[in-house]
Amino acid sequence: MSAPEIIKIDDVEYVRKDVIKDDGIKIAVLDRGFVYIGYVKIEGDFLYLRHAKNIRVWGTTKGLGELVSGPTKDTKLDSVGSVTVPVRALISLIDVEQSKWNLF
Repeated sequence: MSAPEIIKIDDVEYVRKDVIKDDGIKIAVLDRGFVYIGYVKIEGDFLYLRHAKNIRVWGTTKGLGELVSGPTKDTKLDSVGSVTVPVRALISLIDVEQSKWNLF
């Protein structure tokens, strides 16, 4: 018997981490100035970010690309949980060094 992929506790469904397929952690630059970081998955017309954080203040001296190597001491992040965005609102996705970003 295989382990269940989803379990339900107190009417909340939980998914095993090893069954979630995503493209890793990325910075998502969206229209209207929104910038998020999270585990990215694109399905159809939507971009999904899990364990997302809004990058409210970059805290960089060399632009957004500086955050590829992790947040600076001046970076301000606001936890937002999960975010669903229409792909048409996506300006760019920036790959980051996965080990430098701890989103939990």
